[in-house]
Amino acid sequence: MLHAAGVDFTTTVPRVDEETIKRSLEAEQASARDIADALAEMKSQKGSQKEPDALVIGCDQILELDRTLQSKPTSPLDAKAKLMDMSGKTHALLSAAVIYQNGKPLWRHVGRARLAMHNLTQNYIDDYVDRNWEEIRHCVGCYQIEAEGVRLFSRIDGDHFTIQGMPLLELLSYLALRGTLPR
Repeated sequence: MLHAAGVDFTTTVPRVDEETIKRSLEAEQASARDIADALAEMKSQKGSQKEPDALVIGCDQILELDRTLQSKPTSPLDAKAKLMDMSGKTHALLSAAVIYQNGKPLWRHVGRARLAMHNLTQNYIDDYVDRNWEEIRHCVGCYQIEAEGVRLFSRIDGDHFTIQGMPLLELLSYLALRGTLPR
């Protein structure tokens, strides 16, 4: 998304045990919003330790269904079960971004989108996962909204970029406001 927006960047993968942090925060009854924000912050903070002078953007996305946080599918069978659980229901996607520089947080935002899924048949779900497993295996909702996954929904309320995993418009506005990106 940043590349498509004309933003130059490099990518690093910080070593963050997301599942342990997520479970710990869930045990403390933290909200989905706070968990998304904390995971994005941990990633940004770790990156800032390696590249202190750089603006480091950390992002994370959480899916909340029936007040329960969902995880990425572990197998095609798991993806099919998750999609059946979401069928006919509305879930929320919370996408957080945090920017660090010199070991300090500069900016943060958590975007929220609500997605209402059609009532899906088991046959459709099976065929969908079989066709799309390689593309959706790393997606918490078992879909990519920018691909065939859009067909799963009857209504979407929220920013397209938030659904894809980054509150891009707010991030670009901040970068332009601080003079990092020209206007």
